[in-house]
Amino acid sequence: MDTNEHEHVIEVTDLRRVYGGGFEAVRGISFRVDRGEVFALLGTNGAGKTSTVELLEGLAPPAGGRVRVLGHDPYAERAVVRPRTGVMLQEGGFPSELTVAETARMWAGCVSGARPPREALSLVGLEGKAGVRVKQLSGGERRRLDLALALLGRPEVLFLDEPTTGLDAEGRRETWELVRSLRDGGTTVLLTTHYLEEAEDLADRLAILHEGRIAAAGTPAEVTTAQPSRISFELPHGYFMGDLPPLDELGVCGHEVEGSVVRLRTRELQRAATGLLAWAERAGVELRRLDVRSASLEEAFLGIAREAAGSVEAAETIEEHVA
Repeated sequence: MDTNEHEHVIEVTDLRRVYGGGFEAVRGISFRVDRGEVFALLGTNGAGKTSTVELLEGLAPPAGGRVRVLGHDPYAERAVVRPRTGVMLQEGGFPSELTVAETARMWAGCVSGARPPREALSLVGLEGKAGVRVKQLSGGERRRLDLALALLGRPEVLFLDEPTTGLDAEGRRETWELVRSLRDGGTTVLLTTHYLEEAEDLADRLAILHEGRIAAAGTPAEVTTAQPSRISFELPHGYFMGDLPPLDELGVCGHEVEGSVVRLRTRELQRAATGLLAWAERAGVELRRLDVRSASLEEAFLGIAREAAGSVEAAETIEEHVA
């Protein structure tokens, strides 16, 4: 392979995509993906994820900026790039009357150096469905077939657009294990997903898109630690917020009260939790429904989206989408 000189398998610089009527779906984003890395693009519907991935796949030229995949322009040099990449779209368009095996064989005939179709089907757990017609597959099984066909060419770079949509919990976990094994074998993976747990579990690094721009990027840990941790509990009977130690002394940066339930936000979780529990011990009270947790990727996602949206209404829409 001649990619050894390219540490960054995917390089995106000030990328823009504009649709008819002047709608700018991607507004000058930049990121890179290293060899053997899983990189996740997150964002709500309309954030620009699929528009970005289509440019990386060479399906359209960018309106501005620069894209390089394996050191080449994926649109202008598509004949060079395409044989070395695998693509799993959000929806496949397979002939419904063909069997799974026939579909895999047909696809293999279009791929240079294809692995045996039976091997590709085995990777995604579809070997037992080889004789079943595509129209008889469940939605989750069709997603597995999508993935099997993307793997036929032993790709150096794999694009996965919502790869586990429609899969049950077991199928999702099996797909995660497959993606990890591909990464460990040196395949570079770029995926989009609405499942934040999936991104947190799989991605080496990620970027969160909002309205065509990158709102945050880094490792999952780097993105989550930028958000405050949370402590929630129920105030003991007869106690009020004023009875607690001063919140600034606990390192609390914000709080909400709903009935008797108190929610604290802090960037110093150990300090806040220790001070709160020490107060409860001195007061001889029990903090019921006590919940202490670091920020999750979902909380970071929602927090970033609120800041980027700049309005409670937009944040509520994002929360509904994540739910």
